[in-house]
Amino acid sequence: MSAGPPTRPKRSGTAATERIVARDAVRVTWDVKSRPLDDAAVRKAVRAALREGGRPGLAIDVVLVGDRRLRTLHRRFLGDDTPTDVIAFDLGGSGPGPAAEIYASVTCARRVARARGVSAARELALYLVHGALHLCGYDDHRDADRRRMRSAERAILDALGHADDPAPHDAD
Repeated sequence: MSAGPPTRPKRSGTAATERIVARDAVRVTWDVKSRPLDDAAVRKAVRAALREGGRPGLAIDVVLVGDRRLRTLHRRFLGDDTPTDVIAFDLGGSGPGPAAEIYASVTCARRVARARGVSAARELALYLVHGALHLCGYDDHRDADRRRMRSAERAILDALGHADDPAPHDAD
């Protein structure tokens, strides 16, 4: 999973220009036809991770994309031309619009889920939780930090009712 959260300018084409608050803090946009989760499940996963990370109510846009678009963002904003599963952007939290964005690849979630023998819904929820935890300051570069993040991910996914996936994602 990608490192995060990088900062970058707000994406163009965002319809809302006023700060989103409280219940409607997580806005969902689909740039793909395939939807392994519904909007409510996307919001629930992100909100659960934000609560765990101590940033409940954070105004955030979640954009579900395909591999090609996420790879383009990965290259453009992180200088890495390899595919990835999720990228979280901290937009600084001041001014109009969302304080952060999460882009997750639905294509990647489907592919990895098949290979791991889990549901695409669980895999996509993992990406969303992972991205939201990065926005809360979680990191996965050092072993101890990675263990803490993986533990939080498992607890959140369990609380959301997703079946366990005992295989380590770091081996992917």
